[in-house]
Parts: sequence; C-alpha cells; structure tokens
Amino acid sequence: MAHIDAGKTTVTERILFLTEKIHRTGEVHDGEATMDFLEEEQRRGITIQSAATSCEWRGHSINIIDTPGHVDFTAEVERSLRVLDGAIAVFDAVSGVEAQSETVWRQADRYGVPRICFINKMDRVGADFSAAVESIRERLGARPVPVQLPIGAEREFSGVIDLIRMKMFQFDEEADGGVRELDEIPADLLEQAQLHRHELLETAAEFDEDLLDLFVEDEEVPADLALSALRRGTLGMEITPVLVGSALKHKGVRFVLDATIDLLPSPRDIAAVVGKEPASGDELSREPEESGPVSAMAFKTIAEQTGDLTFVRVYSGVLEKGMKVLNPRLGRTERIGRIVRIHANKREHVDAIPAGEIAAVVGLKQTITGDTLCDPGAPIALNEIVFPDTVISMAIEPAKNQDRDKLSECIGRLMREDPTFRSKKNEQTDQLIISGMGELHLEVLLNRIRTEYKVGVHTGKPKVAYRQRLDRSVDTEARYIRQSGGRGQYAVVNVRFETAETEDGGMEFVDEVKGGNVPREYIKNVGQGLREVFDAGGSLGHRFVNVRASLYDGKAHDVDSSELAFHNAGMLAFRQAMENNFVLLEPIMKVEVRVPEDYLGAVVGDLNSRRGEVSEVDSQGDLRVVRAHVPIAEMFQYSSSLRGATQGRGSYSMEYHEYKDLPKSLAEKALAGD
Repeated sequence: MAHIDAGKTTVTERILFLTEKIHRTGEVHDGEATMDFLEEEQRRGITIQSAATSCEWRGHSINIIDTPGHVDFTAEVERSLRVLDGAIAVFDAVSGVEAQSETVWRQADRYGVPRICFINKMDRVGADFSAAVESIRERLGARPVPVQLPIGAEREFSGVIDLIRMKMFQFDEEADGGVRELDEIPADLLEQAQLHRHELLETAAEFDEDLLDLFVEDEEVPADLALSALRRGTLGMEITPVLVGSALKHKGVRFVLDATIDLLPSPRDIAAVVGKEPASGDELSREPEESGPVSAMAFKTIAEQTGDLTFVRVYSGVLEKGMKVLNPRLGRTERIGRIVRIHANKREHVDAIPAGEIAAVVGLKQTITGDTLCDPGAPIALNEIVFPDTVISMAIEPAKNQDRDKLSECIGRLMREDPTFRSKKNEQTDQLIISGMGELHLEVLLNRIRTEYKVGVHTGKPKVAYRQRLDRSVDTEARYIRQSGGRGQYAVVNVRFETAETEDGGMEFVDEVKGGNVPREYIKNVGQGLREVFDAGGSLGHRFVNVRASLYDGKAHDVDSSELAFHNAGMLAFRQAMENNFVLLEPIMKVEVRVPEDYLGAVVGDLNSRRGEVSEVDSQGDLRVVRAHVPIAEMFQYSSSLRGATQGRGSYSMEYHEYKDLPKSLAEKALAGD
C-alpha cells in the first residue's frame, strides 16, 4: 500500500521474480507489469484495481494483494486491508509521506493491520532515508524503527547494514536481487551503525524482559531475541520496522520478503475474527482453525460473461468445492462451484481453501462485496466493509437508443465490482446519473464501458455530489388519508426530526410510541417510508446525512389503516420536515501541491481564489509542498491550470476530507443548476 507512483507494483513484480513465480520482470512504465493486466492500467501506467497473487519464501506461503495508489480507487485498498493480516507500506525516498500515504495508513489503523515500511527509490536524486523516516514519525504519528541503514544514496546507493545481525550486505549489480554478505562493517560506518543498533535494541527491550536485562547490563543481544521482540512490537502495532532499497534495480526486495516472514503476522497470530449471530445479534468469534465451522468474507467481485468471480478470505474451517454455504445478509444458501487460486489474470483450480488463505469462487449468483459465507449449521455475520461516499457525478446516456438495456447491464456489472461506483435515475429529468470518487475514477469506468462492453455513450459535465442536512429540529404531523369508495387509506404519524451524529452518517429511527396509538405492526412501515425519502434525497435528489427521526405518536383506523398507509405517511412526514429546512453540504478535498519555490506564490494565490484554505507550506529538498483544503467544485480541470502556472513543473494529489456547509449564495446557484 502506498501513494501513487511510490513503487508498489514494482516491489510486487520483484517479489514474484525472487520467489520464481515469474521468470522475467515487466516494468510498469512499459505496460508489462504482471499485476497491471487491465488494458486501462497498461495504457496509463498506474494500478486501477487490486490484483491478487501468492508465492513461497523460506517454506512459507504468502498471499499478496497489490493495491492502487490513486485516491479515486481507495475502495480497493479498503477492502484489501479488511481481509489481510499485514501490510508493506512503500514510500518514495525523495518524497517521504505523501497525501495518499496518510489515507492508506489510517485505513490500516482502522482495521488493526500491523505493517512494515519499505523506503523505496533510494537511488533517486534527492533520496534521503532519514528525512523519509522522520516524515513517517511526524505526519503519520507512527513509531518507525529502522532495522537497516542504507550505504550511500542516489547513484552511490550500494548496500545496506542489517542492524539486527550487524552485518553488511552489498548489492550485486550483475545478479538481479543478488547480494554479497560481509561479516565486517567498515570502520567509517561502524559508529553510526552501533548508534542506530543501540536505539533499535532500546525499543525492542520494551517488548521482552530477557532482552531488557541484557540491554541494561550492556551485554550482547542475540539476533533471534531482538527479532522476536521486534515481532511482538510489530504485531501489537506499537512499532513499525523500516527497510530500505530500490525495487526497480532489484535492491533490497529480498530483505522485504525476509521481514514479511520474520515480522508480519501469519493467520495464526491474528485474534479470532468477530461477527454477530444473524438472528439474535449476539457477538460471536471464530478462531483461525481448520477444524472449526467454515466462515469467509467475500471482499471483491469481478463480473464476467460466464459468471461472477468472487474473491474470498477464509477465516475458519475449510471452504470446499461443492459445499453449501449460508449468506446471512440474504438468509439464503449458495453452492460453492469451482474454486481457483489467482495469480494476476491466471487461475489454478483447487478443491478447497483452508483457514487463513485467499482464493476466488466462480459462479456465486447473489453474493456481493462485504458478504459473509458461513456454515449453515453455525451462522455468523462478519463485520462488513465500510466504503466512502461518492463525491462527483455526471449524466450518462447511450449513443444509440437500442443500447439502453446493454448500458444498464454493464453499469450493473461495474457496480457489483466497485462499491464506490453508484448509479440512479433522476426522477425529475429521467436522466441516468453515475457517481464516483473523482474525475479519473469516472473516466476509467467510461472507457471500460466503451472498450470492454462496446457501448457508445454520451456524458454531461462532471457535477459535485452534494449532501443535505436538516437546518433545524422540527416536529411534524403527517396525515395520509385517502377515501375513494370502498376501503380507504388512513394513517397519522407524529415524528420529531433532529440532527444527530449517527455511526455511519445515516438515519436513526427511534420508536417512542406509547399507549398503542400507532399499532406495533405498522411502526416498521413508518421507518421504511422515512428511510425511502432519506435515501432518495427528497425532491433535490442529494442524499441526506445525520438525521434522527423519532416516532412519538399517531392515529390509526380500525378498517382503513394498512402497512402501505403508514409507509406513505412516513414518506410524507420526511418531505414536510425538509420543506425550506435543509442545508446543502459540499465535499472538501485535502489537496497537496508540490512546486519549485519560484511558483509558490502563484500556486497559493490560485488555491485561495478557489475558496481553498492553505493549512501548511513545507520544504522538501528543492520543492515546496503546499497543503490545503479546497471544495471539489473548484478543482475540476485543476491539472491543466497547475501545468500552465508552473510550466509543467508542479504536481498535485487530492483526497476526500469532509463535507461542509455550502455558502448560501453558492447553494442558490447550485439549486438553480448553474
């Protein structure tokens, strides 16, 4: 995991070469990397979707997922971290921590994933190992512990010193990935190495009492003892070991593989996975044992012509071909057809997947990303994956009218594959609106519709995906009374609406009815009606956030009341509550711009003119790094503006930060459609 262009795919490529999974390495910039097999990835030279593979090293099996670095594809990182046990965070030795580095780091924190760091591109001009380590400490709030020191930098980068074993390794320029081990560290490097080893042992001593005793007594600490202590600290997420190298030149990647085995967790090191009993909601757990009942999570879907390819992580038991498994979300069983191990776009058929492994199942009909698959006799619903909200949308229509059904079908497939790609019909204009995480995200998906699915499309301009919140608390009485001969419709509900910080930013429905004025069997229908308008966004179509709706009274009729009447009364109550009582919210992006100092003033001035708030200006070698919060509405086509303002020497990245109130004058323009 890493910021875009830090070298994740190149690191993965070298790992596969070293473990003899592939016999020649392909380069990302040539469009020949094994893990970047999509046509769009090869054309753009970036990773768009996470790709899975596995390899063997020192008698251990390693499952690897190579994730994208661009913020528009952050969902791929989210679902990968949900199911993986450890992560390798890759950093550019010149840039250190970048904007997306922070995002993936926070995601790993959220899912409790231990990690090691690899400072890559140490042979680049401006590479600075110490500065990169310090940026991990300062910007990520982490506790990096270098276990290696680089020998030289830039063109002089020639080897590493292993601080655990106090040995020096020189890279063999003739052999890909080869090293020469030297027992003696040269005198001019020894003092610095001893100083860093002392710091390493001081940290490791916090996790092992035997090591602490040896350290205090100033006695020699065996390498195995230091390694086990560092492993304990890493698994507890209290420290992050740091390695160094240059993946493109095959330098240092074998040490990353060693550190993966020595310092990152195996499935047996991970605590029991937690979920809920589907019927009662009681908390359950499953130990990572093959002897237990099967439980697995579907974390990625690829929609294919022959049926969905569903990636699963097995947490307990053994998932076998032909087995019937329960999907607790649907309350239905599915049959496991073919099981395949994945290596990028190649497949190997297997009969079973044991606990701790990752593979893919072919042909599941109803399972989607985030679903649990479990033993019907021992059901468990594992905690779901939470995906971020979309921030940008656009209208889309087929170039030919006869392609309308085909377009709907391929959009449905893409939505199954990508939980951050959404589509809905605008009830007012009858237009199909697609939404995503950014301009690049939608551009890539549109290209896939045109090239993979052969459907020509016309699109409107990208628009901001606004949100709505209630401006003030309000009590409303909604009367849904219809009489047209025969049985009528009768429902009266009293609902109190207020803004509340809900867990997922959604709607909380509270039942406060006393005395039976609203019959118990109709209360859930009121909630469904409220939620329907909440989700649809009312007449404006922008999704609501953070609403608590409390049903506290109402009236029913012995003959004319029905589930439908109370459902419609709930819808009416929400519409009444939002009438002239809403505030538009706009997505604010965290923007990071890197420019030579000569252009700093122009860039800061431009960001200010875009309603941006500059929070920090930092130095990084010859560059200045400007960090700001800017509304996404002001960032469309920013790349061409930056190119013009800096003569092509500036670069930027941005990621979603938060939703904030849109100023009233701009809200009026947005509502008018400007």
